[in-house]
This record gives sequence, C-alpha cells and structure tokens, in this order.
Amino acid sequence: MDINTWMSNYTGQSDFTLVGFFSQSKHPALLAVVTFLVFLMALSGNALLILLIISDNRLHTPMYFFISQLSLMDMMYISVTVPKMLMDQVLGSHKISAVACGMQMFLYGTLAGSEFFLLAAMSYDRYVAICHPLRYPVLMNRRVCLLLMSVCWFLGSLDGFIFSTVTMTFPFCGSHEIHHFFCEIPAVTKLSCSDTWLYETLMYLCCVLMLLIPVTVISSSYSSILLTVHRMKSAEGRKKALATCSSHMTVVILFYGAAVYTYMLPASFHTPEKDMTVSGFYTILTPLLNPLIYSLRNKNVTDAMKKLFGVEPSFKIQ
Repeated sequence: MDINTWMSNYTGQSDFTLVGFFSQSKHPALLAVVTFLVFLMALSGNALLILLIISDNRLHTPMYFFISQLSLMDMMYISVTVPKMLMDQVLGSHKISAVACGMQMFLYGTLAGSEFFLLAAMSYDRYVAICHPLRYPVLMNRRVCLLLMSVCWFLGSLDGFIFSTVTMTFPFCGSHEIHHFFCEIPAVTKLSCSDTWLYETLMYLCCVLMLLIPVTVISSSYSSILLTVHRMKSAEGRKKALATCSSHMTVVILFYGAAVYTYMLPASFHTPEKDMTVSGFYTILTPLLNPLIYSLRNKNVTDAMKKLFGVEPSFKIQ
C-alpha cells in the first residue's frame, strides 16, 4: 500500500480545501500581489544576510553563524506556505492532498520548533559573550555551535514528525474545508470527526514545554546580562552590550508572542479570522522583518553591506 492510499484511508478522501486569506478579502488580486512582493523581499533580504555573513571573514563568529541559520529557517519557513497560497489564487484551485497537507504540517512544525530552540541558543551565546568574555572562544567554539544547531534541528523535526503524523491519523468528515491559508495543525484538527480532547490537551502541554524551556533559557540569560551590564563602569560598554542584545529580543518578542496566541490561549480566544491574521504575521511578515532588524540595527552587517557594494566601512567587531 503506497502512502497516498494510506493517507486516503484515514482522511476518507485525498483532498482538503484551503479557505485562505484571499477568499476573505474584498480585493484578493491586490492582496496576492502584496503577498508576492513581501515573499520576494523576505527571500532576497534573508539571502543577502546569509551572503554577507558567508563572504566577510569578520562576520565568522558564533553570533552571526546563528543569525545565518535564522535567515535560512525564515527562507524555508515562508516557502512552505506562500507559494502554494499564491498558486491557488492564480489557478483558482484551493485543493491540497492529504499527503501534501501532512508534509506541509511536518515542515512547518519542524521549522517553527527549530526556531524556538535557535532563539534560546542565540540568547545563550549573548550571555556567554557578555558575562564570560574571556572564556567565550572556548565555551562557544565551532564544535559547540554545530552541536547546538544540530539539537535545534533535531528537536524541531521531532516536534513536526509527531504532531503531523498523529493529526493525519484522525478520521475527517464534512466539507474538508480548512479555514486557514495552509495546513496548520490546530486548523486541521478541528475537522476531525473523533474526540480530539486528549490529543489537544497533550499538544497544549507539549507546546507549553517547548515554549517554557527556551523562554527559561532566554529569561535566565538576559537576567544575567542585565546584571552584568548594570555593573559595568563604562557607559560605552553598557550601550554596546545592550545594542547587541536588542535585535535578538525584538525577534523573540515577535515570534514567541504569536506562538503563545496560536498554541496556548484557550479556544474562546480564537476565531478563524484571528488565527489567519496572527499566522500570517509570523509566517509571512516575520521572515521579512528579521533581516531588517539584524541589518539596520547592526553596524557590523551594514558595514559588510557597504563593503559588498564598494563603500569602504570602518569595522568594529562586537
């Protein structure tokens, strides 16, 4: 039995229908054009940031290694959902097979979970750099960075695999209309004919754990950083340390805020329209904002950009 037949046996039919952004808009064509432009800007912005980090030896540090990984995740993140959404609008078809839906859930869950832990790893990197600067080359050597990155990807893929697999084993009935612009797990779960209370409770507890661990690491890291900065006698040193962390904290607030709404707030807070708006924010807009936050607010990156385009910068490595 092939995977298409296997999926069809569980869902009752091979296709779902995605009721997305454009069907809810008074000007779907204009919204599609704007979404396409945002998609291109997000891809080009993150690709440029990765290129700058790879091409300039002075950016070959753990902090920029993690930023490049964040950009890679954002490029994949937006590519999982937006191309399908735009093609549906152009072709006039909003169907998605059970296999494609399950794959979309897996990839999306993997990337979201990996980014949760990556943001925690980035905060730990800043903690070591500011609170233990003399030991930084040892504590954050290349091997440690690769190990942290591997753990982030492993935990994210484990999260994506478990939830996408379990969700697709439920029997689905009715119109098979997913009131979302992609196969997000909570939206697909609502279509199940069976009682999903236990599964939703376990998913909630797992999401709490997945958020609690990184948030604990981030909170602990930045508490220690603030104490260290407070003890600094140099005003310039304090300014430099806070500037280094401010970009990361902005990204953390944007990403975790949307994740808390989607996976942790009770059902009474949710409507299909609100869910699509919030998901659109952190699925489409966040990948666009991240490279802007890390480039416009980071002198080293702007200097590397000037150098790339032939303007000689004056580097000051953070």
